[in-house]
Amino acid sequence: MEDKEKMAEILSISLEAVEKRIYRLKDENPMLGHRGCRLGVSYPELYRIQARAIIEAAYECVKKGIKVHPEIMIPFIMEAKELAYLRKEIEEEIENFFKEVGEKVEYKLGTMIEIPRACLLANEIAEYADFFSFGTNDLTQMSMGLSRDDSVKFLDDYREKGIWEGEPFYSIDTKAVTKLVEIGVKNGKSTKPNLQIGVCGEHGGDPKSIEFFEGQKLDYVSCSPFRVPTAILAAAQSYLKMKN
Repeated sequence: MEDKEKMAEILSISLEAVEKRIYRLKDENPMLGHRGCRLGVSYPELYRIQARAIIEAAYECVKKGIKVHPEIMIPFIMEAKELAYLRKEIEEEIENFFKEVGEKVEYKLGTMIEIPRACLLANEIAEYADFFSFGTNDLTQMSMGLSRDDSVKFLDDYREKGIWEGEPFYSIDTKAVTKLVEIGVKNGKSTKPNLQIGVCGEHGGDPKSIEFFEGQKLDYVSCSPFRVPTAILAAAQSYLKMKN
């Protein structure tokens, strides 16, 4: 309540108005709700501010002689028009900054592929992306209808009864989720053959998953810090295995 009252005071509006606004913004299902790029579409200023902050920081580094290669990644894209709209907004803000300082900083602007529809339409989305990064955590959740937070309650039952093996959020599902990745890679590269493609999430630190990603000739994997040593070793082993 104290935070609400403080916000009302800052905005010079009533406490009732703040509470009504909070209620209207509440999602019944936040995982599939008003998040990611959807916030950027509704409130472009959010992405403009963040993009400017990234480029300003990169510019300050360059002035100090530090080489940086900022990559701005837009999450939760399901439609090429979303990315086209947000790319235009972000580029416009960045160009405004470049005019202010009279210099430019090289950067890339890409997207997270984490919705099954995005895999199927990756050829269209690639027109507006400098790179892809597969968000296999959400791709698993949405393609399998599983929640990372809640599935632990019943997956043991599935394993005990021989319905399912393994942990889908640790090692990527090789029957369906990998097929979506394959489709996304194929479709994306059909538009841009040299499109940089990687993967981020816990699967990026799993040796079995990394072997699959190497087979797809992905450019990089990204995972949580404590899994980095395992990911480096697994990536090297998978590369040598494919090479031989």
